[in-house]
Amino acid sequence: MAATGQVFIIGAGPGDPGLVTVRGVRLIAQADVVVYDRAAEPALRWARPDAERIEAGAPAEREVAQDALSMLIAEKARDGHTVARLKWGDPFVFDSGAKEAMFLHEQGIPFEVVPGVPVAIGAAAYAGIPLTHPESGDALIFVRGHEAGLDAMPGLDWRALAALDGTLVCFAASRLVWQVLDSLIAHGRSSEDAAALVYAGTRPRQRTLAGTIGSLLAQAAGDEAGNEPALLVVGDVTSLREHVRWFDARPLFGRRIIVTRSPERAQELGDALTNLGAEAILAPTFRIGPPDDPEALDRAAASIDRFDWVVFESALAASKFVTTLLRGPRDLRALGRTAICAVGPSTTDELHARGLKADVVLPELRVDGLAPALEAHAPVSGRSILVVRPDHERDLAASALTERGASVTDLIAYHTAADPPDSPAAQRIYRELLDGRIDAVTFASPSAVRRFAAMIGVEQAGDLLSTTTVAAIGPVTAAAAQELGIRATVVADEFTVEGLTHALVRHFARHP
Repeated sequence: MAATGQVFIIGAGPGDPGLVTVRGVRLIAQADVVVYDRAAEPALRWARPDAERIEAGAPAEREVAQDALSMLIAEKARDGHTVARLKWGDPFVFDSGAKEAMFLHEQGIPFEVVPGVPVAIGAAAYAGIPLTHPESGDALIFVRGHEAGLDAMPGLDWRALAALDGTLVCFAASRLVWQVLDSLIAHGRSSEDAAALVYAGTRPRQRTLAGTIGSLLAQAAGDEAGNEPALLVVGDVTSLREHVRWFDARPLFGRRIIVTRSPERAQELGDALTNLGAEAILAPTFRIGPPDDPEALDRAAASIDRFDWVVFESALAASKFVTTLLRGPRDLRALGRTAICAVGPSTTDELHARGLKADVVLPELRVDGLAPALEAHAPVSGRSILVVRPDHERDLAASALTERGASVTDLIAYHTAADPPDSPAAQRIYRELLDGRIDAVTFASPSAVRRFAAMIGVEQAGDLLSTTTVAAIGPVTAAAAQELGIRATVVADEFTVEGLTHALVRHFARHP
């Protein structure tokens, strides 16, 4: 019989997965089973790919559902699993975390509680609303709202609440928000008091309505959010928003931008876009796997000193080659007589991180410029050259160097598998483009253009992408797009992730 596992009740915060604590991230990554509130789903990015994932539904469920969920968590632990129970916000703030912890205690199952950022705290901060301020009253009142799973008014002394000098906070569905505001006015609060509503707090689609209690009530009839839950903040602190707002003031805030790199390479660009306020959407164009001849890397690394040049066409190609070299009996000194060419700034950075400086750096792979660039440093004709590349690029470098009299070894460092056009993820991307819900599509290489076009349909790619912004990392990538009838409306001046994001910022500043 397996030893009993352990349960970690983890606060996943209000929505932004970056708000999960460092300990929470580490424990999620270790878990065999992740049981998560629907609203905590973004935090699954930290889970192991092979972890079992179980959606628990809404953050607050009815009594029977909660009991069944507690028993499920207990059973998974009894089977010897490490269970991460992801709770929206904080487990002990207007949540059932304490109830689940008590059940585990009664069952004799080890558990630990990892606090999270409460929804009220996180959403208010992202809206630029400090919940307390020296000149904004002495009380901070949290009122249970939508967390209870009900739209009924809380049974409170509303006259006492209305009279308090301070800030009132309630997370509630729209119908309940209007009832709370009406009740405050009915019990003595002025309709001119400052108030704000924050929808989808901490997420890229966050929307904030700020004004007075009266002006918010006046918008009730035409509220586009319907019954979408929102954070209600009543108090003078809301008037500080225009001075301290930051999240929705970022240059790409609210923009939905597709990243067409492989999952292994998408994080750098995705994080850069997210930091500027955009919602980065990963397009599953391809995944990376081992090459058809996995021993070719070992053979090339073992005989590296016979090459006069080595050309790395991508950062991952460089990483895999150096890793293979260091795994054997030799070290970086084996490259002592070999000149190095790096294609692209990210490849240069990868080599530098490994303790290597490229002798020649090319911004992009231009066939007509490769051999002259190498020859400016050392001869090519009659020399032995190793080209290390992914299989999704054509052997352009090898062909160009062979024509200049070099003896070229063309080494495939890794294999890429395309995501099929009929996959659910591909279909979702296609539908969002068709519906005009995408603000931009980014391409960081010619192969990314070809893969993405194959995924959405080569014949219709040009028409489908004509209604959105297409951003290319450089002219070579833009030319590859043009070959498929796709016009790049944004082309980076600096052929890096930073250059691409800066080009997007400039574009949307001109075309808000």
